[in-house]
Amino acid sequence: MTEPYLIHFEQFGDSSVGYISVSEFEEEVPFTIQRVFWTYKTPKKVIRGNHANLINKEVIIAIQGEIKITTINSAGTKTIFNLKSPNQGIYLPPNVWLTIEYSPDAIQLVLASEKYNEKEYIRNYQEFTS
Repeated sequence: MTEPYLIHFEQFGDSSVGYISVSEFEEEVPFTIQRVFWTYKTPKKVIRGNHANLINKEVIIAIQGEIKITTINSAGTKTIFNLKSPNQGIYLPPNVWLTIEYSPDAIQLVLASEKYNEKEYIRNYQEFTS
């Protein structure tokens, strides 16, 4: 899969008892998870991301709050995703530039296909587009 796309995780429950969302990873997450990380308490004016990965694939989930993810593929196509529910995620394939903006209460969970390797990040946008 070469383009980012929205994933809907199944949701069970109701407002009287709360909700649970479940993922059978082989079905919703199209890779074996090697690393999990989360971000929180990101100030509203901070934009994170600003990179692309050469190999790593990710699924990003807004566990709480709102997260705006802007992606640009290698052809220059820009897509904006707004995550507002913990039963949604965004699949990010390799070679997609992303920036991420957060509401002050946002908690972001990331499922990654690779262990951390700084050498596989592209952190310069001009390098990404060339």
